[in-house]
Amino acid sequence: MAAIRSMTGFGRSEIITDDYRVLVEIKSVNHRYLDLSIKMPRKFNALEAKLRTLLKKYIERGKTDVFVSFDDFTEKGKRLIYNKEIAAEYVKYIREMSESFELRDDVSAVALARFPDVLMSEDMGDDEERYKDILEKAFTEAAENFVKDREREGEHLKADLLDKLGDMEGYVRDIVEFSPSVVDDYRERLYAKIREILGNSDITADEGRVVTEVAVYADKICTDEEMVRLKTHIASMKAKLIAGGSCGRELDFLAQEMNREANTTLSKANNLKIADTAIALKTDIEKIREQVQNIE
Repeated sequence: MAAIRSMTGFGRSEIITDDYRVLVEIKSVNHRYLDLSIKMPRKFNALEAKLRTLLKKYIERGKTDVFVSFDDFTEKGKRLIYNKEIAAEYVKYIREMSESFELRDDVSAVALARFPDVLMSEDMGDDEERYKDILEKAFTEAAENFVKDREREGEHLKADLLDKLGDMEGYVRDIVEFSPSVVDDYRERLYAKIREILGNSDITADEGRVVTEVAVYADKICTDEEMVRLKTHIASMKAKLIAGGSCGRELDFLAQEMNREANTTLSKANNLKIADTAIALKTDIEKIREQVQNIE
């Protein structure tokens, strides 16, 4: 039996040594499909496809954002780049300003080196291989923590949904048990109306017409089919929740079908008690529809 997973979750992993610190954070919210976004230092871009494949083993649905930060304490694999052309441009314009405004041209090499993009630190390009295993380990730990968080939230959703389905079974049972009395009440009201109209007249009621009228009314308000389908949908949803796994789309479909049957039942309701029960049934279905949107 697999666990139910929420599509809302958070996972984190941090690995720190004397040489480096890597932090991976994963968070997600509802989405119909898997929408995966990874933000990490450019020097690891070559590893993105492999890391995406790794994450897809843990995530099937949800808008998922992954954030990676990396600090290299050794500064190995770095080199300093001198942009001579940019430095020349700075000198050229500084001299133009000096001549135009009669200012002293006192720019020094040290001052020039501080100007943007004159001196830059650049990666040597071997970081991908050096830190591939480190990143994979951090991604795996973050993904496992992320899944645990989703499963914890999923268990809360599962428990609440099963409670609501239990309430719905009670509403369906009440409608099934009470429906025959609605027809009996209608028959009694029909006979009472006939007696009131005929009074002491010698004319008698046409029993055949009365039976036909009651039968037409019973057929009009009959919700037997709706109740049977609702029972089936409720049982199916309970079974899928208990079985677990990635069942969010199936639960969403069942919730829509339940809502359709509840609407039909409410439209047929010609009795206050049945109408109130159908409204309570529909209210719980709406709550279920909202919650299953958050199940993977």
